[in-house]
Amino acid sequence: MTEKEAEIAKENTRKAALDYHEFPKPGKLEIRATKPLANGRDLARAYSPGVAEACIEIAKTPSDASRYTARGNLVAVVTNGSAVLGLGNIGALASKPVMEGKAVLFKQFAGIDCFDIEVDEKDPVKLADIVCALEPTFGAINLEDIKAPDCFIVEQICRERMGIPVFHDDQHGTAIVVGAAATNALYVSKKKFEDIKIVSTGGGAAGIACLNMLLKLGVKRENVWLCDIHGLVYEGRVEDMNPQKAAFAQKSDLRTLGDVIEGADMFLGLSGPNVLKAEMVAKMAKRPIIFALANPNPEIDPAAARKVAPDAIIATGRSDYPNQVNNVLCFPFIFRGALDVGATQINDEMQLACIAGIAELARATTSAEAAAAYQGEQLTFGADYLIPKPFDPRLSAVVSSAVAQAAMETGVATKPLADLDAYRDRLNASVFKSALLMRPVFEAAATAARRIVFAEGEDERVLRAAQAILEETTETPILIGRPDVINARCERAGLNIRPDRDFKIVNPENDPRYRDYWETYHAIMSRRGVTPDIARAVMRTNSTAIGAVMVHRDEADSLICGTFGEYRWHLNYVTQILGTPEQRPDGALSLMILEDGPLLVADTHVWSLPTPEQIAKSAIGAARHARRFGIEPRIAFCSQSQFGNQAEGPGKRLRAAMAILDQMDTDFAYEGEMNVDAALDPDLRERLLPGGRLTGAANVLIFGHADAASATRNVLKMKAGGLEVGPVLMGMGNRAHIVTPGVSARGLLNMAAVAGTPVSNYG
Repeated sequence: MTEKEAEIAKENTRKAALDYHEFPKPGKLEIRATKPLANGRDLARAYSPGVAEACIEIAKTPSDASRYTARGNLVAVVTNGSAVLGLGNIGALASKPVMEGKAVLFKQFAGIDCFDIEVDEKDPVKLADIVCALEPTFGAINLEDIKAPDCFIVEQICRERMGIPVFHDDQHGTAIVVGAAATNALYVSKKKFEDIKIVSTGGGAAGIACLNMLLKLGVKRENVWLCDIHGLVYEGRVEDMNPQKAAFAQKSDLRTLGDVIEGADMFLGLSGPNVLKAEMVAKMAKRPIIFALANPNPEIDPAAARKVAPDAIIATGRSDYPNQVNNVLCFPFIFRGALDVGATQINDEMQLACIAGIAELARATTSAEAAAAYQGEQLTFGADYLIPKPFDPRLSAVVSSAVAQAAMETGVATKPLADLDAYRDRLNASVFKSALLMRPVFEAAATAARRIVFAEGEDERVLRAAQAILEETTETPILIGRPDVINARCERAGLNIRPDRDFKIVNPENDPRYRDYWETYHAIMSRRGVTPDIARAVMRTNSTAIGAVMVHRDEADSLICGTFGEYRWHLNYVTQILGTPEQRPDGALSLMILEDGPLLVADTHVWSLPTPEQIAKSAIGAARHARRFGIEPRIAFCSQSQFGNQAEGPGKRLRAAMAILDQMDTDFAYEGEMNVDAALDPDLRERLLPGGRLTGAANVLIFGHADAASATRNVLKMKAGGLEVGPVLMGMGNRAHIVTPGVSARGLLNMAAVAGTPVSNYG
């Protein structure tokens, strides 16, 4: 890239960042009401006179503030703008974009509401007074971007005077993530905290906090050598000293970083660019650990360090190098755990629990969601993957629950949790939107160890689902695919499962059962135009047909296919091989998990123009499956026609389907035909058809045309943020399910749980 091209790229990046902050509306935050305010009744409850009742209760019992207001989930990010990122003392107003960004991260990663508060006050004692006065409003305080040593003073005063957690993230958040990364770096290098020599540059708040944390993890104080812009911090030095630096003063005649780096096991840099030279790295111990965390330019470029120490384990503060030490791995989750147990402080034990949780998660298999967010990166634990990625959704349950447990064990929790496992489940449900609704399905699946065959076994999503199945269920995955391809993709994805060791495979290119399979397929299809040669070809090339034959031969209990290709193409082979007079497709049902609750939609894929009999069967199947998800079905038959106002078209077939159901002994509520808005709005429906037989909003929508059902499903998914579980193939006795190409690894895991339910529980 030429110098001119680099300047253009830099300007484009700058413009994109400014546009992000300005459009479509200025800033990154807005305030949204959590309760309706649509009429006089709502107003009377939200404000006068109803609001007085909540005030009275809080006056009697102050802890009820978390019950009747947002305080228990509200954090203040407070700064005076005296040490903002690498920009320095830019003032409170200029710091606001950073604080807004911090608030966004709280919400995105932990569901915590946050106000950014920029205070134009340089005096640390006065700033602390202001923060302390905010205690009635907030459940916790996050101090941010306050210069050292003022930050130490502010935090100490606030901690002493306030009864809620106060956490200076620049100090302790950085220290926690450094602690987690160091824990795993030592694990990889086979060294121990108590044995290593550490050389650190940067005597600011973050640097001092990191060193204090490393001492808590086992590093010996005499093995810590702290340097700053003036050189080594040594006993007797007076220049630019404070009590925090003095605690690490060495009794030594050495004076420079180059002098003290000899034999160091770990370099910890929180200073500035190019402080650590390649010749210094060459003097470090074998397999040195180099945390060059200055941002945006590290103390040494990783490539330069590796030239002289190819075995170095390196972390930086940048996202374009491996092992980014990013505070977002810590602060949302430590606050989440602290708030949820009503902690009065964030103590050492809670911070150490946070470190242990982060470090342990990195050593586990990478989640599918993190892999999707960081496509192309190698996310396998080792020298280049010491800590999890911020978008790993498991951080919430693992870290927050560890923090909550530590708070309870150390006696700082005012609202201890009765059931820590249930708390973890709730955290998972807040991240994995399907977790809560899928729980009864997973519990039912756990009653039997069913064999699930995946037709597209080489797909990375399938491999990740197989890993999760083995970790979270009693099911046995069987994958169709080439062993060498599956093995290579497992390794590339950082999965610790392997073919034939952890799961069985069927190799279409060379499997000893090949003759049995093609002969079985030929026997089924011989009078439908399939010759032996065609049967042989199908069993070499068509993984859906192979999987269906396995289920037919009782070598598997259920087939999952469809991660690529057209739905009806897969359905054709499933029906050919597994269809019987008693088991035929009745429709495809999609469970859409929306912000305000679940909604089931059918038939999305099987019948383009279903007959009244097919619609009726689809409704019966949808009601049965709704109950599997713990949903009591309220079925609406949806059409352009509304309660008989159009004589022909889908409305006519829907009315006929309802007539069929009327003659049956059904155990679910249904009504129709109607527009979708009438189905979802009971007040509107009551005006159109007073005294109808359906009460409340419908939660199952049955359409008389696949285009309408499919369009509704896709609009809910793409525009309403709906998460799909399905499609569930109804009518086949749980012997096969066909997903769609957009399915995620989590979606495949959910479908495996659906497929894993024993037929006796299926109905």
